[in-house]
Amino acid sequence: MSKNLVIAIGREFGSGGREIAEKVAEKLGIKMYDKELVSLVAKNSGMSEDVLHEVDETATNSFLYALSSGAFAGTSVLSSGVASLPITDKAFINASQIIKDIAEKEPCVIVGRCAESILAGRENMLTVFIHADIEKRIARIMETENKTRDEAIALIKKVDKKRAAYHNYYSDTRWGARNAYDLCLNSGLGINVLVDIIVAAAKDMEK
Repeated sequence: MSKNLVIAIGREFGSGGREIAEKVAEKLGIKMYDKELVSLVAKNSGMSEDVLHEVDETATNSFLYALSSGAFAGTSVLSSGVASLPITDKAFINASQIIKDIAEKEPCVIVGRCAESILAGRENMLTVFIHADIEKRIARIMETENKTRDEAIALIKKVDKKRAAYHNYYSDTRWGARNAYDLCLNSGLGINVLVDIIVAAAKDMEK
């Protein structure tokens, strides 16, 4: 396994993206980073880990800040260079540097957090987006989160909206857009099927 290989996985809520990422990392014998990034940001920045968990994958809610940074004119925060930032942006900038450092140091699987945009142009990177039929996602959330059907539907809408807003605010590509990823895969085909596809694609990059 090349030390430079990075697999960036975006996911719809309830699609099984984290489980797939875990299994891919296990099969390839490399680390997976998801919530672990929050702890690393807290350690690196001195910000409260509890607060960082609350704003994890959350875009700034400041309309005036978004306007001043050019977000509504097609300019992402990645290149805005604004000195005074809300905590969400400070967290993103810290996470971006940590993601870059990890990618330089070791092969890994990174879940969400605009990793495919942060590492754009990097060689030996595979970008993946996991989606699924809404009924399968509802069923999964009802089981894994012990929710009623209505609760599961509401939670899916809430988390997907949050992830999309975060990605679209901090990235120059659209969340889930098929032209923004190397692979867009439907987990309805089976979790292990997708794991095998991603692992095969990663290994093929070694050739």
